[in-house]
Amino acid sequence: MKTRNGPQIELPQLSRRQFVTGIAAGAAALSLPVSARTGYRPAQAQALRGNRFDLSIDYTPVNFTGRERLATAINGGVPGPLLRWREGDTVTLNVSNRLAHDTSIHWHGIILPSHMDGVPGLSYAGIRPGETFTYQFKVQQSGTFWYHSHSDFQEQTGLYGPLVIDPAEPDPVQSDRDYVVMLSDWSDESPHDIYAKLKKEGHYYNRRRRTAGDLWREIRAKGLAQTFRDREMWNEMRMSDRDISDVTGYTYTYLMNGHTPDSNWTGLFRRGEKVRLRFINGSSMSIFDVRIPGLKMTVVASDGQNVEPVSVDEFRIGVAETYDVIVEPDGDSAYTVFAQTIDRSGYARGTLTADARLQAKVPAMDYAPVLTHRDMGMGNMGMGEMKMEHGSMSAKGAMNGGDMSTMEHSQHAGMGDMSGMDHSQHSTMGTMDHSQHGSMSGMNHRQQQGGTQGYSPHGGRPELGGMQGVWYTDNLDPAGGGSNQPIVHLPSEHGYGVDMRSAMPTSGLHDPGIGLRDHRERYGRRVLTYADLRNLTPTIDRREPTRELQLHLTGNMERYMWSMDGIKFNDAEPLVLKYGERIRVTLVNDTMMTHPIHLHGMWSELETGDAQFIPRKHTIMVQPGSKISYLVTADALGRWAYHCHLLYHMPGMFREVRVVRGEG
Repeated sequence: MKTRNGPQIELPQLSRRQFVTGIAAGAAALSLPVSARTGYRPAQAQALRGNRFDLSIDYTPVNFTGRERLATAINGGVPGPLLRWREGDTVTLNVSNRLAHDTSIHWHGIILPSHMDGVPGLSYAGIRPGETFTYQFKVQQSGTFWYHSHSDFQEQTGLYGPLVIDPAEPDPVQSDRDYVVMLSDWSDESPHDIYAKLKKEGHYYNRRRRTAGDLWREIRAKGLAQTFRDREMWNEMRMSDRDISDVTGYTYTYLMNGHTPDSNWTGLFRRGEKVRLRFINGSSMSIFDVRIPGLKMTVVASDGQNVEPVSVDEFRIGVAETYDVIVEPDGDSAYTVFAQTIDRSGYARGTLTADARLQAKVPAMDYAPVLTHRDMGMGNMGMGEMKMEHGSMSAKGAMNGGDMSTMEHSQHAGMGDMSGMDHSQHSTMGTMDHSQHGSMSGMNHRQQQGGTQGYSPHGGRPELGGMQGVWYTDNLDPAGGGSNQPIVHLPSEHGYGVDMRSAMPTSGLHDPGIGLRDHRERYGRRVLTYADLRNLTPTIDRREPTRELQLHLTGNMERYMWSMDGIKFNDAEPLVLKYGERIRVTLVNDTMMTHPIHLHGMWSELETGDAQFIPRKHTIMVQPGSKISYLVTADALGRWAYHCHLLYHMPGMFREVRVVRGEG
């Protein structure tokens, strides 16, 4: 039996994690006194204002699950204190390290000098045990941001906190109350143990892998032959259509402002008030879908930057992103602030209420999605079309290990923007010595320069050195509209560290994402997409891009290896930009995971279709098998980090961006 509203799987039976995620309790909760709840209650979060701050990083005991563990805390809190700055001020932050190891604090999304950015190895050496480092810089922006460690796995153990910057001019967003809502994830397991398990078994925390019962239901729905064809394809690729999240509610407890679902963070309001909620996703590996049943949310800011108001019922917030929304509760009711994870393995929740004694019903989680061919970068082909395409492949093993290099591209009628590509040259990739592709510095691109593919390895600036890749310089699309350049997979993508390459990545601009695509039809909810975002004020840099970098997000889930263009960070050359130039970056996601990509020190100006009002972001989600484009003005000299903000992806999916002064 086919589902009318898209793929889904049944939610699992209750597990031990439900104690801490509150699933069982939430299903029955309705207007219960808060005092009837039990669970760990964190200390009241600090709010520090001014332009001089003393922050101390130390270990502190916490108990989110019924078992005491040591967290890495700032001023004794998880999250750390809310820092409240003012645009135009010069802030001084003395950060003291009481740990036994080096530490650091990175000011996420803040425009500042590179030596104040807080990334050990790029900005500075880090903060040694027993030492104090003083950050000092002028605040040049306003909005909702956050801060976190960039050392080891300290962020996973609690070293993060919210940051709000009040504007120098009157705030265009008016509200009667203002709350930070910081989402995060916590595990009693050591993050090193989690990472070790993932390296041994990438699916370790996926407890929704297919069972014999699933197979039987699928056979009944599709028939035996179709089921086996579908399973054969996934099995040959060594992938699972249920790989939505690497680390799940099996080990995570999801927190809202440091509160478990049972301890229930609560925000109060009075009748008739407008409430501003500043959502920050400070989690390690968890993407959340946020809604407040019974309330419309008006999105007024994204990543700290004001946008034209958009009324929605739900939005997805990637790791490290922030969204500000305005809600207008009616009367004296209570409302649940509900943030379910993308894989539906758990949730964080809190309460907005006019009466601290009341709380609202906690909704059931939505269906758990499964991946489709669309998420493999196969465009919008349906199952039937995929069946035909697979049948046309030159060999059954055309997608072995996700290797699409042997696909018969001539069969891809309608591939539009790939029509100019000369795929015949890819046949030679199988004979290349891939062991030499750890660094691209030795790659011979001469055959590709000026060829039918129209790209060059340095984008016309070989004098800058650094990373080579797919750079376009001719016939670039106008600013604001994104890229339509051909998709090119470099030879470095054809190694054992890459298990998939997107042949026809669709734009992620209008796509709310897996698990949300049918929510209007199914639930009547309007879900935010990136296409909805238009900056509230005009675009500052109106120049057209002079170069375009096409960068591929790559990995091998089975081996738990992550990279860019098939090259992990340790083997990669820096990406070098000339100071003052304006470039376009097009990210192509050649994996089946959603990656939030963060560029330090400079804005990522997301091309949503209107060149006059381009929204500026610091973190951009790239959906599976899709592409997204943004503009970057290289106006910050120095060495900057550029990486996936899923923290267990970051060791490999990371680049140094170096902005240098150049001639010409």
